Amino acid sequence: MTTSPTSQSPVAVPLLDLQALVVAVRRRRRLWCSMALLGLLIGAAVAVLLPPPPSAVTKVLVAHQQDQPNDTGTLMRTDVQLLGTTRIAEQALRSLKSAEKPEDFMRDYRGTGLTNNVLQIDVTGDTDAEAVARAKALADAFVANHVKRIRDTANAEAKALLDQRARMQNELADVNKEIGGRPPDSDPRASASIESLFARRADLTSRIADFGQRAEEARIGTPQLIVGTQIVDAPRAVRHSLPKTAVINAVIGLVLGLVLGLSLAAVGAVVADRPVLRRDVAANLGASVIAELPRRSGRLWQRRRTRRARMRLISTLARIVRGSAEPLSLLELGAARSTSAIALNLARELAADGPVVVIDGLPDAQLAKRRQKPGDPTVVSGERAGGVSPQEHRIGVGSVAPGTAWTDLQYLGTETVLVVRAGHGSAAWLHTVARRLADQRIAVIGVVLIDPDPRDRTDGTLWDGLHIALRGRSERPARQKGTGRRLTAELPMWAARVPDNDQEAR
Repeated sequence: MTTSPTSQSPVAVPLLDLQALVVAVRRRRRLWCSMALLGLLIGAAVAVLLPPPPSAVTKVLVAHQQDQPNDTGTLMRTDVQLLGTTRIAEQALRSLKSAEKPEDFMRDYRGTGLTNNVLQIDVTGDTDAEAVARAKALADAFVANHVKRIRDTANAEAKALLDQRARMQNELADVNKEIGGRPPDSDPRASASIESLFARRADLTSRIADFGQRAEEARIGTPQLIVGTQIVDAPRAVRHSLPKTAVINAVIGLVLGLVLGLSLAAVGAVVADRPVLRRDVAANLGASVIAELPRRSGRLWQRRRTRRARMRLISTLARIVRGSAEPLSLLELGAARSTSAIALNLARELAADGPVVVIDGLPDAQLAKRRQKPGDPTVVSGERAGGVSPQEHRIGVGSVAPGTAWTDLQYLGTETVLVVRAGHGSAAWLHTVARRLADQRIAVIGVVLIDPDPRDRTDGTLWDGLHIALRGRSERPARQKGTGRRLTAELPMWAARVPDNDQEAR
């Protein structure tokens, strides 16, 4: 979008044009499609070339003394961490009679808490049999360790209770001895002391019985926990399906490759800053887009529409040449082949009016070196342009790619139509092209956009630049054919408004 040159308020330029970004990413679909395909192939290749090692799995039911219905899995997480200790790894290796270090063995297995009481153990090995043996040894070692801890806890608790009962029994013996050593006496104070001793004896007797019962309960509860801790799923080898693994890995690789490709395309589009929309190309070049042509012929059902677009463009350019005394040039940027085809078709269209000469100013004289067919117009290189008769129509073909000899472009034509491939040049280079052409007093009367985005709905017309837009093209200072003398003094200074690299095109 452009503003009037008389407007004093700057146009707010968005930091990131999402529409242009989406179009740029879509145009680079070869990149992200290739990355997605590469990821798919790599994922499938990994499944084939790096198959998973032989593995085995087993499940252990673990009974806890502190089991609660509202447990959040703390006890099972503790069991998982205990499984990954050198003590259990060493016990398993000892039962396997293996000289492997426990630290190395610990990297070959892992525990997973499925529920609060079910522990799954996954083990890898060199063969399926070895993996199964390792899984069984680990499960047995874990069960033995868990049972030992339960027994140790129960024995320690029972021992503490029995020790407490023994102390109370000794105290009870002392109380009984004191009661037995008291002679019968009718003294009221002696009677009160005797009653206190009898009450103390009764309390000690009750507590001794309670500690004994608690010690028995501690021992009775231990067998239930021991029996409840057992291997519920015997160790078995895990069968790996190569097609299934390949499909899963391929899908993962496809998604990762697609994400990486889209990211690279988006970053590249932002960094490169290559305009692809009609609106941006027109704004950066300071000229309206007068036609759009595909880069290739396209599909069968699109060729007729492409042919009609080419014919309309040729007719428009022919009217320009017939109605102007100024020589016309076609300058390409990333579209040398399309520019050559347009120039030859335009020369054929003008051949009915008189002799036509195409001046080839392309690098290496690509158009002049081609094999001419019967009926093709005359094509001369830029070095022979001085010998062209003034009575002949001149159509110059050149390039504004980096490395262009800008001073030579004026001899191809003082009016030009830029043939630009969308997304080929950066915004800074388009600014440079507009500024250089303005310095050479070459009027850009329109832009032909090659390979546009088919979903582009932006407007490529500079409504505030009617002095350079084709639809509002004003009269330019004409030259008399054969004399080269200008009929007016100076060119209009439209080029003064062509911005520099970092300015907005107005």
